[in-house]
Amino acid sequence: MADPIPERAARLRQGLAWGAHLYTALGSLAGFLALLAIFRGQVRAAFLWMLVAGVIDSTDGALARKVNVKSWLPGFDGSKMDDIVDYLNYVVVPVVLVYHWGLLPQGAGIWVAALPLLASAYGFCQAEAKTPDHFFKGFPSYWNIVAFYLYVTGFPVWLNAVIIVILALCVFVPLRFVYPSRTPTLRVLTCALCALWAGIMLVLIWQLPTPSRTLLAASWFFPVYYVGLSLYLQAGRREKTPRSTASSVS
Repeated sequence: MADPIPERAARLRQGLAWGAHLYTALGSLAGFLALLAIFRGQVRAAFLWMLVAGVIDSTDGALARKVNVKSWLPGFDGSKMDDIVDYLNYVVVPVVLVYHWGLLPQGAGIWVAALPLLASAYGFCQAEAKTPDHFFKGFPSYWNIVAFYLYVTGFPVWLNAVIIVILALCVFVPLRFVYPSRTPTLRVLTCALCALWAGIMLVLIWQLPTPSRTLLAASWFFPVYYVGLSLYLQAGRREKTPRSTASSVS
């Protein structure tokens, strides 16, 4: 039987676990600062804080697993806090941005803005929103990314509305999307490309309100890779399922 951990060491590990949860909670502060920047018309600041929130969300899970938060703080539900912060930063903040900055049609804009809020509220509460094999089920509410590209591309407001409606419906479509930091297939490549893309996004945000069109076009490489890999893995899974069923029958 393993020797019990000394009380001082146990307190240290609990402190580290609380620190990991605090790191997650800081995402809510980033979201609040992004909202302030949106209402003040501070374009660069708004997207910078949204990027900060995304970085926190991309790294807090690994930190939580590293310090083993579930073992040291079993009475605290870090996943619930993560979902709350994510809903703020991936849904509420970008929806406020596209609505407040006039990226939606006048009159109908409020109804279009309501769709991602409602769809993602349902999506976040699905038991299999994150599958056991580390995929997202349905469009994973990347509304912050959608908001950025709608802003910088300058599409007509009616086209923005169409894009948002389609993606809101995709929340309920049972397609599996890659969980960048956890899906095993090509995880190292995906994380490396994601980091490169985040660097490009930082440069583009810094160049706002007139980012380089060449760099903007280049930035599409990761969304295209991400969707392509997700669809490829989805197709591969469908091919395996009939074979597995046929084998079990025979």
